[in-house]
Amino acid sequence: MTATPRLARKAREAEPDIDQLLDFLYQMQLIRRFEERTGEMYTKGKVRGFLHLYTGQEACAVGALATLQPQDKVVTHYRDHGHAIARGMDPNRVMAELFGRQDGVSGGRGGSMHLYDASIGFLGGYAIVAAHLPLAVGLGLAANMKKENFVTLCVFGDGSVGEGEFHEALNLAVLWNTPVVFFCENNLYGMGVSFQESLSTQVTTLAAAYNMPAVSVDGMDVTAVYRETLKAVEHCRAGKGPYFVEAMTYRYRGHSMADPELYRLKDEVEKYRKRDAIDRLKARLMEGGHLDGAGWEAIVERVEKVVEDSIAFADASPNPPIDTLFRYVTKEPGDA
Repeated sequence: MTATPRLARKAREAEPDIDQLLDFLYQMQLIRRFEERTGEMYTKGKVRGFLHLYTGQEACAVGALATLQPQDKVVTHYRDHGHAIARGMDPNRVMAELFGRQDGVSGGRGGSMHLYDASIGFLGGYAIVAAHLPLAVGLGLAANMKKENFVTLCVFGDGSVGEGEFHEALNLAVLWNTPVVFFCENNLYGMGVSFQESLSTQVTTLAAAYNMPAVSVDGMDVTAVYRETLKAVEHCRAGKGPYFVEAMTYRYRGHSMADPELYRLKDEVEKYRKRDAIDRLKARLMEGGHLDGAGWEAIVERVEKVVEDSIAFADASPNPPIDTLFRYVTKEPGDA
């Protein structure tokens, strides 16, 4: 049950086969366990600064990013660990980055909110709400001007919808016919404010107002996310302009580790946990005779090893040398 590397897949079928569904299950469990252990590392003081966990939203990252080709680009928000892992970023280097260590994917300089790896087209997590949407449009414009066949997947939360950049980006994306999939992870809360109390209409209505196709999908169903995002990606790759996907999902943890979660009831969280994407896919595979208890335990054990290895790797990685403090910020002696 070895997972196929994210960037190795070439063909994309409208419906994932059993092998791909098993891979989806592994990926979601990997992201879930990685986030759980990351939260533990935060409480131990090994991860510092802000930490926004992705627990509960795994189907969005896994389903959406599985539709991409190696040449495609991804820009996302600060809740970015799941997207990075789903795109194929090395969990060891992700954890080292969270620890602020030299072997981190951004050299220990970016931390949780600024994962970046151009070699796999993962062009950053961004800490400023909605600020990366115009960057996605710029990438789409570059694809058109340079005649390069790549699609940009722009992932953002529902909190971005109230920002001016959201509207500016959607408008320009249509005017310039850019190959950008705008993927809104609507987890029902912009920090502690209920989405129902912050927007008077539906997100897809706003997108449709800018004359782009828009669809809302169950973000707790990985196959539904995959199916609808694939349509969007193929639409963009065919030169038909941008596409908007809203994935209705839910985060089980607070906005960040600093969030006391005083704005929602435990009953609400439990209601969504009953629709958990991992449990749903596992049950589906077991009912179909494609997975048994031993197979699930094998996935769990494999995930545990990957996550524990990532923690050991991060622990062993050195801190960035003090003499590199100003690297990438100002010229060093001898720099051209």
